[in-house]
Amino acid sequence: MDILPRLALGLALSGLIGLLAYRRNALAPSGVAGAMLVGTLIFGFGGWTWGLTLIAFFVSSSLLSQYRRAEKQAVAEQFDKGQRRDLGQVLANGGLGALLALAVFFLIDLTGQVRAGNPLYIYLTVAYFGVMATVNADTWATELGVLARERPRLITTGRPAAPGTSGGITRYGTLAALTGAAFIGVTAFLLIQLASWATRAQLLLADLPIVAIAAVAGLVGSLFDSLLGATVQRIFWCDRCEKETERQVHSCGAPTRPLRGWSWMNNDMVNLLSSLVGGLLAGSLGLLILL
Repeated sequence: MDILPRLALGLALSGLIGLLAYRRNALAPSGVAGAMLVGTLIFGFGGWTWGLTLIAFFVSSSLLSQYRRAEKQAVAEQFDKGQRRDLGQVLANGGLGALLALAVFFLIDLTGQVRAGNPLYIYLTVAYFGVMATVNADTWATELGVLARERPRLITTGRPAAPGTSGGITRYGTLAALTGAAFIGVTAFLLIQLASWATRAQLLLADLPIVAIAAVAGLVGSLFDSLLGATVQRIFWCDRCEKETERQVHSCGAPTRPLRGWSWMNNDMVNLLSSLVGGLLAGSLGLLILL
């Protein structure tokens, strides 16, 4: 399929999904615009496998955000953003993937290089799966980890922390992160097999390590997210409620004051940097294992 029809199809699909997500309160209006931009670029320049992997992340994370939602409300007030993803969140989660799709198109397709066996293509593609695995791992860890009965512990010191504290992890949340990352790996592997069978009537079972690569890279990226949250992420303090929060105005309506962290390191920046780490690790492992 030529690039223009793919872009048009990506715009149509991402617009439809964005509208459905908006109606289910999963996306804010700006988030719909961001989803359409990211989805169009990834579908258009990355192709079906990339685009459907993006959809797998978005659908699974949106469904989990609704899971036992009432039980999460007490913790959700500490987070920088609410349940409805805005433009910043969408770009933090999918923007790097869109850039990788553009890189594949301009560095591989327009230069006429053969994709199969091309080290740069392998690196960029597996890096994309690592990015998606990281953001999915982080989302699953957040949405399921806050429901853990055990008390979180700071990733840096191991000391007990309040539920929802940035940098706090649990065994349940870590397992959720690993599962979420592996889910992207399995999805990517199955989509690669489907595409190969549809075009060449053969399977690419040698790509099975992608599952493990995505699982490892996604988990590492998610843990790096927690590390940033415990050390340099911007955190505020609400004097009225005597609670930590990522928000400049707490859910009670009171303004907060800076408590710790770098002023520019908000939650979106943390997500972006952790997905970069996951992508770099996945791409490197891909060259070592798949080439």
